[in-house]
Amino acid sequence: MHTGSPQFVPQLLHARHHFGQRTLDFDRQIALMAIINRTPDSFYDGGRTFALQAAVDASLQAVADGADWVDIGGAPFAPGPAIPAAEEADRIVPVIQAVRHASDVVISADTFLPEVAEQAIKAGANVVNDTTGLRNRDLAAVIAQTGAHVVITHSLAKPRTIVGRPTYTDVVADVAEFLVRQVELAVSLGISEDRILVDPGHDLNKNTLHSLEITRRFSEIARLGYPTLAAVSNKDFIGETLNVPKPERVEGSLAAAVMCTLGGARILRMHNVAAARSAINIVEAAMGWRRPAYLRHNMGEFNEP
Repeated sequence: MHTGSPQFVPQLLHARHHFGQRTLDFDRQIALMAIINRTPDSFYDGGRTFALQAAVDASLQAVADGADWVDIGGAPFAPGPAIPAAEEADRIVPVIQAVRHASDVVISADTFLPEVAEQAIKAGANVVNDTTGLRNRDLAAVIAQTGAHVVITHSLAKPRTIVGRPTYTDVVADVAEFLVRQVELAVSLGISEDRILVDPGHDLNKNTLHSLEITRRFSEIARLGYPTLAAVSNKDFIGETLNVPKPERVEGSLAAAVMCTLGGARILRMHNVAAARSAINIVEAAMGWRRPAYLRHNMGEFNEP
């Protein structure tokens, strides 16, 4: 009879990460990252949080709903005209300042521009979430000098650019090789290992079959030894698999997210915070990392059905 856990538990080089006043122990918890896009053409909400107060309110509501982390971005990855650094900073820095004033939540700036990252960190961001995988050495210098954390994400091309059909020899092996190479570069440029996180980049220059393969073999990315982020929320691979539009992808997103946690994911980047919080709490409780909210069923003198 099989009695083992279905969960892959990665051996992390540094399990405890300190983000300002918060410490996350990735040996015993899965962090929930909420997504706040201050863009008029964001992938999921189509600009719902583009107004400053709307972005701040959504960030604080995410914290109230159980987010450990808020990821604030001002430039989508999807193809389109480049956003000038000054404009991108104007979009995200005031949000970061307001959220930091109100909460000790972990804050990441979703940016690949050194000038924006520097201003975001000064405003209170703890992390730079870089979808270019730290290809810009000037960005690495900002992160090293400030002592911020960095999420190194796999992609084939720069954000906002159009590329041809992506091809891989083995998508998981190729992504893992890229992440190892970029982590080594980060360390050589002065970024401490205990401030590095990685993300295989679901859907970023990948088709649906690639993203499903990464989901199935997520443990091969988590095995690298760095806390690994799964950004699966409402993405196209969910929609194409289930044949549903963006508003109907919540259940599929939760299934993919839980599958990634079973493969060792330690940060989930999700739009639907309350639903994701419930899913994470069940996983953590089943792993023995979290106590149930209460114990009543069949805990008394008489058994219940």
